[in-house]
Amino acid sequence: GRAMDPNDNAKYLNSPETELFDKGRSLYNQGPARTAAGKGQPLIVAEGYMDVIALASAGFEAAVAPLGTAITDNQLQMLWRIAPEPIIALDGDTAGLRAAMRLIDLALPLLEAGRSLRFAIMPPGKDPDDLLREQGASALQKLLDEALPMVRLLWQRETEGKVFDSPERKAALDKALRDRIMTIKDPSIRSHYGQEIKDLRWQLFRPARPSGGGKSGKGQGRWKGAPASALASTKASVLAASDDSRTAEHLREAVILAALVTCPEVIEPFESGIEQMRCTDPLHADLRQLLLRDMDLDADTLRTRISDALGAETLENLLAQRHVAIVPCIRSPGDVEKARMTVAEELAKLHSARGLDAEIAEAVEDLNGVADEGLTWRLSEAAQAADRARRSGQEDTAEYDLGDNGARISREERGALDALLDAIKHQKPGG
Repeated sequence: GRAMDPNDNAKYLNSPETELFDKGRSLYNQGPARTAAGKGQPLIVAEGYMDVIALASAGFEAAVAPLGTAITDNQLQMLWRIAPEPIIALDGDTAGLRAAMRLIDLALPLLEAGRSLRFAIMPPGKDPDDLLREQGASALQKLLDEALPMVRLLWQRETEGKVFDSPERKAALDKALRDRIMTIKDPSIRSHYGQEIKDLRWQLFRPARPSGGGKSGKGQGRWKGAPASALASTKASVLAASDDSRTAEHLREAVILAALVTCPEVIEPFESGIEQMRCTDPLHADLRQLLLRDMDLDADTLRTRISDALGAETLENLLAQRHVAIVPCIRSPGDVEKARMTVAEELAKLHSARGLDAEIAEAVEDLNGVADEGLTWRLSEAAQAADRARRSGQEDTAEYDLGDNGARISREERGALDALLDAIKHQKPGG
């Protein structure tokens, strides 16, 4: 029973549990709610008895409530037998939100295809009874129509009021969400939750677009403004020999992105380095974010996603650039080891070049004072690091030879070709 005196010590007087009365296996108003839900009304789960009475009186007859306790797994199964997607309408106070979060953790391992929950959070300090008396049935209906899917409330719990301004904080968020998602037993649902979380993460962490550099629309093909491809007469790799550091950076980014597109298996091991790429071209930034968001997809599906988002010509133009087409992992798409080596090498070169640029910028400021040995030592160390990274691919004599046109030639492939030519030569009639 409910106390009529507002000053009473106990708001409710609850019956004890017995062998016949198990609170964790019962729902208040279950029978009438089942009938109303069968006629098409949404199943609403409120926190208390009085909320159910108020809801039913206002025309929301498919309303139930647990019997003074938190919702149990047995009650969840009962709810799903009535309706595939009950709406949890909890109070908009701290206790109500805590109850919603506890329910998420309870429900995740029990999810099945066609069985989920949505959450209609009441205004702060209000319950459904308060909202109906103050604003009427239309206000409540609006909240029900805007009820959040469970994955959104899970995301809200892990991100609301938090700042993710460091790699460690981002990693902590990823771990917390991954731990929760891994409790989902159904592999299909687990995969869809992972994709939704990636979409939300991309929206949270995507870099700010420079003014005037926004996308002009889907499939506009902004690769048309990319620097011209390397000429065939170039005697050394444009990636290694370009005097324009911004152009070299742009070309290296293109190689990295192309390697990731053709072999998405290597995205995850280099996720941190890919996130830190400066991306001199806005389209590079867009492509980078799509790759990070959809890294679990296979190469064909990933290409389809990219074409849908950025236009079919995006990948065609990227892979057709001459300095990209000669890269070994692009010539052998799907070769994980070659793709891994390419991405590691180009990321290292980008990182070292950026470090040298930063040292030079600081040195320019320091030159306003007295140039000391520390200044020259720092510049020397940064220049040597950049030079080592630039020459790393040329020194990889165990894997590649350098062709006359500056392209790297796989020794393994060249050896196989030589053996084939030799065999043809020996089999030639009269040879």
